[in-house]
Amino acid sequence: MTDHDQIEAVARAAVLAGGAELRARYRDGDAEAEYGAHDVKAADVAAESRMLPVVREAFPDHAVFAEEAGEFPGDGPYRWIVDPLDGTNDFAAGLPTFASSVAVLREGSPLVAALHQPATDETYVARSGEGVRYGGDRVTAADARAAAGVGSDVAGATVAVIVGRDVPRDPALAAEVDAIRGALDDRVKRVLDSWAPTVHSGLLARGRLQGLVQFHPDEEEQAVTELLATEAGAAVRREGDLYVAAADEATLDELWAALDEADR
Repeated sequence: MTDHDQIEAVARAAVLAGGAELRARYRDGDAEAEYGAHDVKAADVAAESRMLPVVREAFPDHAVFAEEAGEFPGDGPYRWIVDPLDGTNDFAAGLPTFASSVAVLREGSPLVAALHQPATDETYVARSGEGVRYGGDRVTAADARAAAGVGSDVAGATVAVIVGRDVPRDPALAAEVDAIRGALDDRVKRVLDSWAPTVHSGLLARGRLQGLVQFHPDEEEQAVTELLATEAGAAVRREGDLYVAAADEATLDELWAALDEADR
């Protein structure tokens, strides 16, 4: 087993461990404790306490950022980003769209991403140069509608919009996001506001969504989202803090043209 094989295996084990904790709490209806604007603290902390030992015991010298526990310094080129509960609002509302996720960076570039959706028992693993696996099977961002013979025009597309947690608090950025949503609404069938970015990134990676727009994303989700998109063969484009991924180049061109026309 190579070092990267081991890193991938540990990342997968970590998200499964976190997911097991979330699954038990979700089934028990546990959204207690400090539920504020951004966190369900009891579930976040409990899931992270299951994930961190998996990572730290396997790689005690690696740097780690954990959403609840903070930074653990390390030596060498690797840095882990641990998000125990992506989709806290969905979890608290009893919706099944939430996940535990891990990203591993090598010299600042995404190497491995793993996420597990405990309510639906779905797992994605992406690795630089190795593609994306969903439940063990290789998947791509190719539009599933085309494969099913039901057409793949942009007017019928579903696109997710991901924004960082600080965007709604900034009036100027919030106005830009409103313009982005409005521009997309004029071009596509459905625009989703994603409260669980890694879940929607997984859907893009297996062709269930046709596009994804990130605006000032949070670090916890950014590496996972972008590695899934790239390794699934999505067409991608970035301009500053705006990132767009789509099922193919034609869809990307149309989405980007819509955003260029937005009053932002």
